[in-house]
Amino acid sequence: MIDLQDLRTRPDAYKKAAKDKNLTIDFDAFLKLDNKRKELIPAVEDKRAKQNEASKQIPNMKGKEKEALLSEMKTLSDGLKKAEAALKEVEVEWKDMQLMFPSVPLDSVPVGKDEGGNTEVRKVGELPTFDFEPKDHVTLGEALDIIDLPRGAKVSGARNYFLKGDGARLQQAVMRFTMDHLHAKGFTLFCPPLMATYDCFMGTGFFPGADENQIYVVGGKNDDGALESDDLYLIGTSEVTVCSYHKDEIVETKDLPMRYAGYSACFRREAGTYGKDTKGLYRVHQFEKVEQVVLCRADQEEALKLFEEIRNNAEEVLQALKLPYRVIDVCTGDMGKAKVFMQDIETWMPSRDSYGETHSCSYLGDFQARRLNIRYDDGGEKKFCHTLNNTCIASPRILIPIIEIYQNADGTITVPEVLRSYMSGQEVIGE
Repeated sequence: MIDLQDLRTRPDAYKKAAKDKNLTIDFDAFLKLDNKRKELIPAVEDKRAKQNEASKQIPNMKGKEKEALLSEMKTLSDGLKKAEAALKEVEVEWKDMQLMFPSVPLDSVPVGKDEGGNTEVRKVGELPTFDFEPKDHVTLGEALDIIDLPRGAKVSGARNYFLKGDGARLQQAVMRFTMDHLHAKGFTLFCPPLMATYDCFMGTGFFPGADENQIYVVGGKNDDGALESDDLYLIGTSEVTVCSYHKDEIVETKDLPMRYAGYSACFRREAGTYGKDTKGLYRVHQFEKVEQVVLCRADQEEALKLFEEIRNNAEEVLQALKLPYRVIDVCTGDMGKAKVFMQDIETWMPSRDSYGETHSCSYLGDFQARRLNIRYDDGGEKKFCHTLNNTCIASPRILIPIIEIYQNADGTITVPEVLRSYMSGQEVIGE
């Protein structure tokens, strides 16, 4: 949610934010509703106070005077019920509308309709060259029997896969290297729940909205054989559960900033993406990720320094793997309603002859903390924390550049040097 006082003070900033993020929101209608709510609250409180006062007087009254007051109380009670019902109706709409409001992005964020409006910040690393005809990761993986897409589809449908043998070991090596990298920097590692309630998805900004289409619902059959939901959903990122860890808490100010890293499997329906990036391991339904989540004080300058820190952590992983990449400023139309500032990292993938998104880094201000009710004490004043998150690594997508860039003319794959200690010293896959 957003700071309503800020909206009331500068509504034009939020109108622009909604327009720039491709959101259709009638802020004028909301502000009228907001004023109506302000008028109804004292009216309800006044009727309630009169009813309470009359209730105190009745035991001390008799006869016609008592009868008259009882009659007056009935009128008060009827009026109070109507006023409370009107207020409740207004508040339901008032709260629902707020759930769709966007954060106001930083002035530096490029304005654009979609990913075509993203801008390149910088490139790092030299693109690979080959003195032989390079193969894509699917051809290499199937020849080495470390990736099996047909059997993945047979077992679980399209966009599923098996990583097998050294393919599974390579993925685990990447994950363990990344976790050790963050542990050395003082991050607390989490293996969080893979399911979360609606409130946690709402609290982190995924519900309600378009993201609901991407989330798997957990449920089963009741005694009558009918399908029913358990009010649980599979996470598409551990941001949902790790950020919700302190839901409805007042955290210790001395503990801020809190640096967390969630390692988990993640699940996405990929609804609406059929026919897009269907080849290989780029866009799949299940993947593993190490996600950085940071909670800090309500200080934008401090938060942006932490943004640089967690993005640099991801860059250091890519640099250690010696993979070329570029950093992108994500535009308003591609960043989602909750984000204040967002950058993507795209890694070079030879088979695509281009960079492909492998990481994202986001600053959300107090958007999530307001919805999750996470606060801290600032000199006696309770303030909402600011939150940030970053994909430090996600697999199997990161395996695409690793396999394709480290391929050899004979069809083998050289194991990146920093991963060899996690693979019992193995230097080559396929020998």
